[in-house]
Amino acid sequence: MHPRRRTATTLAALALAGTTLGMYAPSKALPPLTWGSPTPGAVVEHGGDAAVRVASRVFGHSGRLRVVMSDPSTTVQLPLEWMDVASPLDVSYSWHPVAGTQLRMLSGEGRLAHGLFAPGSAGIWRLQLRGSDWSQSLENLSVITRVPFAEKRGGYLNGYRIGTYPTENAPRGASYAPPPGFIEVTPENQDLAVSEHFRLRNFLTKDQFSVWPKYLALDLRLIDKLELVIQELNAMGIRAEHVAVMSGFRTPAYNIQGVGEGGRALLSRHTYGDASDVWVDNDRDGYMDDLNGDGRRDTEDARVMLRAVDRVERRYPELTGGAGIYRDNGAHGPFIHIDVRGNPARW
Repeated sequence: MHPRRRTATTLAALALAGTTLGMYAPSKALPPLTWGSPTPGAVVEHGGDAAVRVASRVFGHSGRLRVVMSDPSTTVQLPLEWMDVASPLDVSYSWHPVAGTQLRMLSGEGRLAHGLFAPGSAGIWRLQLRGSDWSQSLENLSVITRVPFAEKRGGYLNGYRIGTYPTENAPRGASYAPPPGFIEVTPENQDLAVSEHFRLRNFLTKDQFSVWPKYLALDLRLIDKLELVIQELNAMGIRAEHVAVMSGFRTPAYNIQGVGEGGRALLSRHTYGDASDVWVDNDRDGYMDDLNGDGRRDTEDARVMLRAVDRVERRYPELTGGAGIYRDNGAHGPFIHIDVRGNPARW
């Protein structure tokens, strides 16, 4: 089906201001919604003759993101394309928990004419839209509402030790301000796909193994960059089907254990959720694959990954950040650090 679409001017007057669900996270306002005239009928599903589809930019430059972030109870603009819906002003919406992530449906419903409001509690949700004779769940996208940073008390959040950010009580630039909030990760939602190749559990701090729920700071720009690096490696003729994450988010309490000469940085990007230590591990044996075909698995293979990082940053300067190569030290194999700190750094 290739229905006509026209730009919506009436919805612009709805003033859906506030937090915006754009390519990665809340940011600037997005263009108004667009639509055409409706296919009457029944329930429509993703992949069929959908009444609504999510604009492609939500899925990142890679096209592989599967979540967007929001804060509870904030007004949201989600860039949607309305396929054959006569009057989006008549559409109502509700939030439904992703299976296993909440015990019951949030009692949050409304009409788009009054604005689209995020759920009022932390969780992982799917958006359900309903017209006069159709309904549709946006199954290809999950909305994560974070636990606000302000709910952390004495270094703990709901029994999970996070520690203290060095910048909590001191003015710092935006790149070193504490994260705005944390994703609540449970045994039920830890396998949620944040992108085609990555799950929430891949980025959890490696401590407090018996403590649930856990909390995670995660910048979707990092996930998009990792997906782009995978795509770039394959475009270079290097098979990259699985990327292992050795270290993603580190709580300040965990990170400080390794701070010192030759160790971790006090203001490590890992504590902000926009850094990861990774390697290509197609055979899933826990060790870097031989990417350059020289019969060895060493830092030269990490340099192959670095070339892919450099190419991605040249194409998408908004994803610029740090990249560093690390050797096998007996405890782990070679790997590469990748982050999206906003300025170039190499080591």
